[in-house]
Amino acid sequence: MTEKDTECISRAVAMATEAHKGQTRKTGEPYIIHPLAVKKILEEWGMDEDTIIAGILHDTVEDTDLTLNDIKDEFGESVAFLVDGVTKLSTARNGMRDIDTYLPETKDNFLRLMIALGSDIRVLIIKLADRLHNLRTLSALPPDKQKKIAKESLEVFAPLADRLNMGLLRVEMADLAFKYVNPKRFEELKAVIDKYNKSAEKSLQKIEDEVSAALMKEKINFTISGRVKSVYSLHKKLAKHNQNMGEIYDLTALRIIVDDITACYLTLGIIHSLYMPMNGRIKDYIAMPKQNGYQSLHTTVITKDKRIVEFQIRTKEMHEYAERGLAASFYYNEQKLTENYKKGKIEHLPTNLLWITELQMTAAKLREGKKVDLRKLKLNLFADKIFVYTPKGDIIDLPKGSLPLDFAYRLHSEIGDHVIGVKINGKMANLNRKLEHGDVVEILTSKNQLPKQSWLDKIITSHARSKIMHRLNRSGKPDEHRKKRKPRSH
Repeated sequence: MTEKDTECISRAVAMATEAHKGQTRKTGEPYIIHPLAVKKILEEWGMDEDTIIAGILHDTVEDTDLTLNDIKDEFGESVAFLVDGVTKLSTARNGMRDIDTYLPETKDNFLRLMIALGSDIRVLIIKLADRLHNLRTLSALPPDKQKKIAKESLEVFAPLADRLNMGLLRVEMADLAFKYVNPKRFEELKAVIDKYNKSAEKSLQKIEDEVSAALMKEKINFTISGRVKSVYSLHKKLAKHNQNMGEIYDLTALRIIVDDITACYLTLGIIHSLYMPMNGRIKDYIAMPKQNGYQSLHTTVITKDKRIVEFQIRTKEMHEYAERGLAASFYYNEQKLTENYKKGKIEHLPTNLLWITELQMTAAKLREGKKVDLRKLKLNLFADKIFVYTPKGDIIDLPKGSLPLDFAYRLHSEIGDHVIGVKINGKMANLNRKLEHGDVVEILTSKNQLPKQSWLDKIITSHARSKIMHRLNRSGKPDEHRKKRKPRSH
């Protein structure tokens, strides 16, 4: 318990303590240790009161005599809704076979997992906190259970944390899991990182002092610190570069946090005045964010003593989002307890998190018994995303491989229904042309145009497919006598 606990949170702790009385974990500790650990993690992530209470009670319906009605009577519909979501998620997981049997194909059990997550994104965040504590205490389980849970964490839960841009969680979860999935490789790479850090320590301190002096001279407010690459990140990067350590330039990096975007670019210029930047190693993720919304400036330089160092430069807000992701800017904290809130609908999401809305829409369809293309569902949720732009500069996120019609229907179904052509980066293009990260896309429309059956071969998103199918089923052939209008662009 902490001094910040509200009266409701205190009652939830008392209820969970009584409900789990007599139960123990595999470690031999009283079971209540686990929900209290989940509570602490959710507090560290800055979650709202309902989510923290649901985290405390997340195992009670499945493992004790408490019912959802008991929780609803005591804490309200929102908390009961979240506990129900986590319970369904746990039930779905318990029905899964070994992870190798449902990945990479999207199987029914994996789909049930998505349905549970889709009911309310806070369910996912509670489950991630639950999984993180389980990984931290994984040593108490038998080796076969350790490996199964660790592998599932690497292939399902760590990528989900990444999709929410929860960087600290992704790194800790991946490293904890990798240690059990491939212990020998983990120790090898950890030794490489430790050895490099020890040899680079004095040199990095000298670089940090030089940069700090230059920034203070320009009167830039800043903090600077080192960032060590995680073991699992190094493992993945080495696989990408055929195990060539000579291609790894970011084993350690210096991270500089400043007040605003202008200071970010000023700092980049100062670093380049001190050291030689490596060709092709300057990345502007501020102007062009990563697919999960991550923003920062990256540059790799060669110092006077020929050491290669990476710098990351960002604002405080960017850093907070890079560390805690969706939890750092959680919109539930700013919304009233409306019916939409209780149903898990997030309003005014940033563009890079629109996939959450699509997940929730898909979950709703499945609960209503409607048919969903499982392959498209997985593609939309876990494919790499691209950012493309409207001519006005609005950013639209789409799965990698999307086509102009996917873009048009993401803008609005009325635009998608009347597409007659597309301009990409100012030039006319074919509707079969795959969009690329950074493209400026202008959709040309005419009221004389209606969707065609052939359009189903020119899309990859389930959203566009459902809109086209609905229009085809509803309208049949287009009205040939409709008055012609001048084409419009979007």
